[in-house]
Amino acid sequence: MQRDGIFAGDNPFEIARTWLAEAESSELNDPNAVALATVDASGLPNVRMVLLKEISDDGFIFYTNYTSAKGRELAENGQAAMVLHWKSLRRQIRIRGPVVREEGDKADAYYASRSLKSRLGAWASDQSKPLDSRATLMAKVAKITAQKGPNPSRPPFWGGFRIAPVEIEFWADGAFRLHDRFVWRTATPGGTWKVERLNP
Repeated sequence: MQRDGIFAGDNPFEIARTWLAEAESSELNDPNAVALATVDASGLPNVRMVLLKEISDDGFIFYTNYTSAKGRELAENGQAAMVLHWKSLRRQIRIRGPVVREEGDKADAYYASRSLKSRLGAWASDQSKPLDSRATLMAKVAKITAQKGPNPSRPPFWGGFRIAPVEIEFWADGAFRLHDRFVWRTATPGGTWKVERLNP
């Protein structure tokens, strides 16, 4: 299928990295912000903004507390969707696929790259659980700071998730709402991609 300009390329991960790099110079804030969609045990959808930290050669990686609402939903369902949307570029990328944990050296390295306060905050926050006051949270942060010191290790309940996509759609705004859409699909993660142009 003929694809040129911003849609050209034989690797959807490379195209996604190129678009994100362009957005980094044009978006006002957080060009790597994504809307992450999951479903709970009853099938009710849930969505929130998270920060995409890497587009690897086999997936889209973000980090969180594994005991948070999204962490539990991802563990139960094993599938997710996300979308990157850039107003400055008038483009978006939609991703769907199974999810696997990203742990070990990669997660350790990313955790170590965070500010000390963010690393301590990861230990202190019972993410998504009820909290009676901010004062309670800050008291816990102070306690964790005294316990963990200046070089805390990555919490065992905190790490990465990687969406290994079976579908990636690239969308660009067109005049008169006649947008350009190309979707890449594969039967299994890492399989052969098939590309189709979609109607706006």
